[in-house]
Amino acid sequence: MIARFRQSLRRAVRHAVLPLLLLLAACGSMPSDTPESALPSWKDGPSRSAILEFVRTVTTTGPDYVAPADRVAVFDNDGTLWAEQPVYFQLQFALDEVRTLAPAHPQWRTQQPFRAVLDNDQAALLKQGEKGLLPIVAATHTGISVEEFGQRVASWTESARHPRTGQPYTAMAYAPMRELLDYLRRHEFKTFIVSGGDGDFMRVFAQKVYGIPPEQVVGSSFVTQYEMRADGPVLLRTPKLEFNDDGPGKPVAINRYIGRRPLLAFGNSDGDLQMLQWTAAGSGKRFAGLVHHTDAQREWAYDRQSHIGRLDKALDEARQRGWTVVDMKTEWSRIYVFETQ
Repeated sequence: MIARFRQSLRRAVRHAVLPLLLLLAACGSMPSDTPESALPSWKDGPSRSAILEFVRTVTTTGPDYVAPADRVAVFDNDGTLWAEQPVYFQLQFALDEVRTLAPAHPQWRTQQPFRAVLDNDQAALLKQGEKGLLPIVAATHTGISVEEFGQRVASWTESARHPRTGQPYTAMAYAPMRELLDYLRRHEFKTFIVSGGDGDFMRVFAQKVYGIPPEQVVGSSFVTQYEMRADGPVLLRTPKLEFNDDGPGKPVAINRYIGRRPLLAFGNSDGDLQMLQWTAAGSGKRFAGLVHHTDAQREWAYDRQSHIGRLDKALDEARQRGWTVVDMKTEWSRIYVFETQ
């Protein structure tokens, strides 16, 4: 009798404890964010409130609930996830590479635009214009394997320093945007970079800097071809541009590489306008946001007249359509990931 009693007691305890353990496990897997603790580098204001309310709405059971599979969030990189002044960081990489590679190319001493780079002649370099810079990009980005290009980018990100802050360029990532990426992922969003920058360039550091794996980086690309060499097969980056992931190219790239219309999109310039339009045009709740560079003291202040990250038409449309425009100066308590709170 005593044995049967003990056996019954064990069964009763097991049946009572198991549901409790399952409940605790379920609770432990849910996001622990509270409105007070979420996005600590964002000041209380319209942008933070809009983000929190949007995420709460689409992740809570109800008429606006969105299943995790459809929680796609896309972000521009330059000027949205990290700084882009005084020149795009990828362009700075190309300029630095010209100096590194110059000993093997003595003809560059007399050829423009390479001579302007080697002489540090900013005026002459600016005269080349956008098309004039293409030889620099071709010389530093193509004619090599994907692996070698990645190694060069990795070496540059480890050694190069930003001229204003003295920090590695990867430390110039925006702390509030990194918090937003993490916050979205805790709520089962899948985060992508969709940027005009070279996809292979961004894939080198995207995982470490943003927590975004290489396969979730969509960027501009050169034609890549397969070659069998004596030491094995390689993927060679050729000088022919395959796809320009900017402006109207962004929604095309999203459809091609992601296959789902985003639920949330963030940009900072007119080059992101079509991506924001495409996102906002979807059915149900959608979020379109712009980072507005308004802080001349801690970062830079620029928009309509800037030669880098021009924000003109997209700013007007954002205000007309009620998209979220983040005022960097008033809404971010800190700017970069290297800064402390």
